[in-house]
Amino acid sequence: MKKPQQNIKSILILVVVVLAVNLLATQAFKRIDLTQNKRYTLSDPTKEIVEDIEKPILVSVYLKGDFPSHFRRLENETRYILEEFSAYNRRVKFEFFNPLEENKEDPEEIGQRFFQAGMPPQRLNVKKSGKSSESLIFPWAIASYGDKNVQIPLLKMNPEDSEEDLVNNSVQNLEYAFANAFKQLTTEKSKKVAVIKGNGELEDIQIGSFLKGIGTYYHTAPFTLDSVDVNPQKTLNQLNEYDLIVEAKPTKAFSEEKKFVLDQYLMNGGKALWLTETVAADKDSLFITSSHNMLAFPQDLNLTDFFFKYGVRLMPSLINDLHADNIILATGQGKQTQFQTYPWYYSPLVISESDHPIVHNISPVRFDFANPIDTLKNDLQKTILLKSSIATKVEGTPKEIRLNNVIGKKPDFDTYHHGPQNLAVLVEGEFTSAFQGRVKPFELADVKDKSPETKMIVISDGDVIKNEIEKGEPASLEYDPKTGKTYGNKEFLLNAVNYLLDDSGLLNIRSKKVDLAFLDADKIEKEKGFWQMINIVLPLLILAIFGLAFNFYRKRKYKKEFL
Repeated sequence: MKKPQQNIKSILILVVVVLAVNLLATQAFKRIDLTQNKRYTLSDPTKEIVEDIEKPILVSVYLKGDFPSHFRRLENETRYILEEFSAYNRRVKFEFFNPLEENKEDPEEIGQRFFQAGMPPQRLNVKKSGKSSESLIFPWAIASYGDKNVQIPLLKMNPEDSEEDLVNNSVQNLEYAFANAFKQLTTEKSKKVAVIKGNGELEDIQIGSFLKGIGTYYHTAPFTLDSVDVNPQKTLNQLNEYDLIVEAKPTKAFSEEKKFVLDQYLMNGGKALWLTETVAADKDSLFITSSHNMLAFPQDLNLTDFFFKYGVRLMPSLINDLHADNIILATGQGKQTQFQTYPWYYSPLVISESDHPIVHNISPVRFDFANPIDTLKNDLQKTILLKSSIATKVEGTPKEIRLNNVIGKKPDFDTYHHGPQNLAVLVEGEFTSAFQGRVKPFELADVKDKSPETKMIVISDGDVIKNEIEKGEPASLEYDPKTGKTYGNKEFLLNAVNYLLDDSGLLNIRSKKVDLAFLDADKIEKEKGFWQMINIVLPLLILAIFGLAFNFYRKRKYKKEFL
C-alpha cells in the first residue's frame, strides 16, 4: 500500500506534466489537415492577414436553418473554415443566426429588409417526403471590426450549375471571401487609382457600384487629361503618382497629345484597365423612336495604333451570342401593364472557363454590344480572360437593329458559326512605346521607349462597368432586382484591379480547387425505407444473436462445471 506522501507526490508530478504539456501546446501550435485536397489548410497570404489582426473581428453568419443536405453542407463548411481562422487568431470570433427564427416576422418582410441592406436572400425549393416547398435562405455574413463592417456573400450563383456544383463552387470560395473581407477591414489604403475623364467617359454615378467596391481597397480620384494641351509634363508627372488608370467607356477620340501622355505613363510602369468600344450602340436608343430601331456604327477613338503596338486590336463589329441575357419589355397600359422577358442576343452572358484567378469561379459576366478582340504576335504575354460562347455570330457595322426583328423571332442557328470571340484580354510584360520611332507631339523629359514589367487589361465593352441608376443612386452592378439574377461584373472588375495592382497573393487563393463528395438525393429518397429498416432491425438482430450466443455459452459452461 502506497504511503500518503507518495500519493501526493504522484499527483503533483501529474499536475506539473499536464501544465507543461499545455504550455508547450500553446507555444508550438499545430493543426493537421487530413482531407485529400487540404481544403482546411489556410494559404500563406490568408495566414498573414489573420495573424496581423490586432482587434476582435466578429463574423455574423446568417446561413443557418433546416436546409437540404447540400446547403447544410455549405453551412457546415462555413463553420469549419471560420474555426480554422479562429484557431490561428483567437480575435476572430463568429456566431450563426437563423433570421427566420430570431425574428418572428413574416419571412417576406425579413427578406425585403435583407434585400434593402444589399444582401438579397435566395429562394430555395425543398423536397421532403415527396413534397416540394419553397423557403428563403440568407447566404450572407457580416464581418465587424471596430466601426467598420463588410458584407460577405457565401453563395456563388451560376444559373447553369447543379446544386452540387453551386455548393462546391461556394465552398471553394469561402477562404478567399473571408480573407478578402478581413483584409478590407484591417489594411490601410496605400495605392491610388485614377478614373480618367475628358473623353466622354461614363459619369461617376454610372460607375458608382464599381467605385464603391474599389474604394474599400484603394484611394480613387477623377483625373482629367484636358490639361495636356497646357502643360503636358506636369500632367504626366501628376498621372505617374497613380498606380492604375481606369478608362470607362470613352466616346470621344483621343488626341495624339493625350495618347502620348498615356503611353509614357505605361512606359513608366503604370497599369491600366481599359473598357473601350469600337462601335457606338446604345440599347436606350431602341425606345426613343416609335419604330424601335437604332443604328450601330463604327466609333473611331483614335486608339487603333495605340493598342496595335501593345498586341491587341478591337474590331468594329458586334457580338451576337445565343448564350445571352434577357431584355425586359412592358406590354399594355396602366394597371394592365405586364413585363415580359425576351432573349437579347446582343447581350452575351459570359461564363468563364479559365482558371486564371481574375475570372476563376465567378458568376456570369453581362456584356452589351461587345466587340471582338484580336491578339497580335509580339513579346508580350496575353491571357484571354473572357470570351463569348461557341454559338456566336459576328456582325459588321454600320448595322440597323430593329427590336421587332430580334424579339420573339427564332434565330437562324446556321449563321452562328463564328465560334468564341475574345472579349477581355490581359496583357503583361515589357511594353514597347506606341510612339517609338515616330515624331512626338511635344517634348517630354526622359521619354522612354521601353517599360519595366507592367500589365493592362482590355475589355471590349464599356457597359460591363456601367450600373443602372435608381432613385438618383447607383444600383448594384452584381444583382438585378427585376429578374433576380446575379452577375459577376463587379467581382470580375475588382479582381482585375487587385491583380493589376499586384495584390495577387490573396487573389491566387481563388485558384484553389475543392471537390466535395455528395450523396445522391434521388437514391436516398428511393431507398430511404430500406436503409432505415437496416439501421433499426440489423442492430437489434445482432444484439439478439449476441444474447442467444452468450446465453448458450453460459449454459454450456455451467453444465460442464456441474458434471
